[in-house]
Amino acid sequence: MDTSYIWHLFYLHRKKSIALGLLLAMLSPNLQAQSSMRYRRIHLEGYDDKTIRYGFLFAAPVTRFNIKYSDAYVSSDSAHQLYSPSKVGFRVGFVMNTILSEHFDVRITPAVSLYSRSVEYKYPGGTGKKEVRESTWLEFPVLLKYKSKRRMNSRMYVVGGGSLGIETNVRRREVAGSSRLLTKNRDLTVEYGVGFEQFFEFFKFAPEIRFSHGLVNLFEPVQGNAANIGIQKLRTHTITLYLTFE
Repeated sequence: MDTSYIWHLFYLHRKKSIALGLLLAMLSPNLQAQSSMRYRRIHLEGYDDKTIRYGFLFAAPVTRFNIKYSDAYVSSDSAHQLYSPSKVGFRVGFVMNTILSEHFDVRITPAVSLYSRSVEYKYPGGTGKKEVRESTWLEFPVLLKYKSKRRMNSRMYVVGGGSLGIETNVRRREVAGSSRLLTKNRDLTVEYGVGFEQFFEFFKFAPEIRFSHGLVNLFEPVQGNAANIGIQKLRTHTITLYLTFE
């Protein structure tokens, strides 16, 4: 009768056990990665199922006038430098977003904006003056939004459209001969920008950069106004950082 050796039993399965252990070690990272991807939570999964969405926004516009010089700037104006510096304003408003299709939305963002645009004059000898237009505007942008396919909890988008602006704190028209710079109280702009949407458990957060170019000449000439010399047109130019919550 043959003698049985228990160590020989372990030896018979040693090679199979080593091979199985190596295979499990190789598959373990892939299994863990698949498991983490499978159970990663997607927030607001039914967000795009509703046709209309609402929200609010805060924004920091950086704005100035684009100046077109008149012929008198060279021949008659005593100022040797005439420019409009960029100034930071503030904007707060609401968001109404209507879904048209998988990739396109219509977006309306009425807002109240506080601006402080100015024109600065520099004269020989180091003297100068500044004409400041501090104003409050009601703005009504209507935008077409193109959004990328959603990847888990984020996606990119671009917007483009136009906006109507109405100045609310209109000052009384000044008399002829005044040295104040006067501007109109209606503006129409073309707007475009790019943003990033991040979905959280209870809301969607979207930072956005938007560019705005005025189409209306806001310059309002007054006969005998010293501030008129050298200016033919004033159009707005604004770059705005939006923080949107929906």
